[in-house]
Amino acid sequence: MSVTHIPFAATGYFSKLICDYLDKKSELSEFYGNFPDVAGFKNQIEAKKTAFSAPSRQLLNDALKQQYINTIISDESTQNIEVLLNENTFTVTTGHQLNIFTGPLYFLYKIVTVINLANRLKKEFPQQNFVPVYWMATEDHDFEEIQYFNVNSTKISWNRESSGAVGRLKTDGFDAVFNEFSTLLGNSKNADALRELFKNAYLKNKNLAEATRYLVNELFGKHGLVIVDGDDVKLKKQFAPFVKQELLQNTSFNIVSKTDQQLSAKYKIQVNPREINLFYLKDAIRERIIFEKNLFKVNNTSLIFTENEMLKEVEEHPERFSPNVILRPLYQEIVLPNLAYIGGGGELAYWFQLKNYFNAVNVPFPILVLRNSVLLATKKQLHKLDKLSISISEIFNKQETLVENVIKKHSEIKIDFSEQKSHLKQQFSALKELAKKTDSTFLGAVNAQEKKQLNGLDYLEKRLLKAQKRKLSDVVDRVTDLQNGLFPNQSLQERNQNFSAFYEVMGADLIPMLLKNTDPLKFEFTVIEFD
Repeated sequence: MSVTHIPFAATGYFSKLICDYLDKKSELSEFYGNFPDVAGFKNQIEAKKTAFSAPSRQLLNDALKQQYINTIISDESTQNIEVLLNENTFTVTTGHQLNIFTGPLYFLYKIVTVINLANRLKKEFPQQNFVPVYWMATEDHDFEEIQYFNVNSTKISWNRESSGAVGRLKTDGFDAVFNEFSTLLGNSKNADALRELFKNAYLKNKNLAEATRYLVNELFGKHGLVIVDGDDVKLKKQFAPFVKQELLQNTSFNIVSKTDQQLSAKYKIQVNPREINLFYLKDAIRERIIFEKNLFKVNNTSLIFTENEMLKEVEEHPERFSPNVILRPLYQEIVLPNLAYIGGGGELAYWFQLKNYFNAVNVPFPILVLRNSVLLATKKQLHKLDKLSISISEIFNKQETLVENVIKKHSEIKIDFSEQKSHLKQQFSALKELAKKTDSTFLGAVNAQEKKQLNGLDYLEKRLLKAQKRKLSDVVDRVTDLQNGLFPNQSLQERNQNFSAFYEVMGADLIPMLLKNTDPLKFEFTVIEFD
């Protein structure tokens, strides 16, 4: 099994903001705290140690025990929940939506990164404990984003009506999803294990939150992962003071808006804050809270509150207030003794918008860690790359560029007209000097003729390349088929494919293989060969 690493910037799939962050560009430094290295984590431990109290630890421990009450929990996860009571215990956290059967592969890569990071920190700081956490986004309501998963070229969907928080959705209709999924699997032991895993998760649990907890616990429980559901009255009580502040002062909107003005000078803004970044959550309702004419209103409902009524609602029912994407990071950091958040490029992009807000509310800003990204390639696929003289880094190119480069390598005729263009430019350079000495109006005609001649060479080069593509059509087909297999829909494999296709081949060895062959602090794209 070979492992290859490629700089994130070289893949073409990561934003300037993320690449600049990993390069520690000075223009980004004010938008984050400690950098994810050993020195940064040392500083973060000291900051969080004084900011997270013993009562908060007890509350977290109590909430987790209640959340796990119907789950068969591993000894490793049990121990991690207990050590959260100790002042020398810290978490490293990732979060994700409740995608059906984990959705795309990077769901797994997030959790693999957080487990590896906890283990790495334990080696660096043996006097401390580090607990890997998966925060279930049970309060999200973007059902369209989570209701399907892809198995090879087939999209399998959970078709039903949806409203409110997705974690509360009943698991009705999953028998049809299971039947469709089951027909795509073979008859192997690994295929049967996948069927059993799906059935136990989605056909034997009453809602999506419980199903996801079961699934993730089965996959990662023995590695000590602790699963947190933020839709919890105990945890929300701790967050209630910040909810009140948000309602009365629009704190996040005011501060994040100023940060966005600075950040947008060089980078794309990922999310836009609202004046109130909270939803009202009750039964099947999850709607925005808005403030109009001195009243708090729940959007798309008849619910209306005066200021006193709304503050009383927060006191008596904190579980009815759900943070949106702007406030959820703060909620996580309030209820966890957390050092770092692990996320993808898009996620980390909006965290950069929040640093000044965290400072304003006096909460330590976590270290931001880019999750591992992985391309899983069979030995056969990598052998085909080699036969076509394609390097692993080249396979990340856009398909048109990749095909052109391969045709140029395999063509018996030299298609690159760079030498001819250089020679032509030299000739016209002499003509331009002559024009300057004779008649300056002649210079425009020389420049126009130069451009015409260079355009002519470009045209001939493209015609020759097109002819060679036809002649080497077999090579073109092999290249496109190979890249399409590794990059479904011309996108990263991890954003499209479900883990089940690889589990069917590797079985229970899949996750240990990922844990062994990825490094949470290497910050390069990982290509892993498997049989």
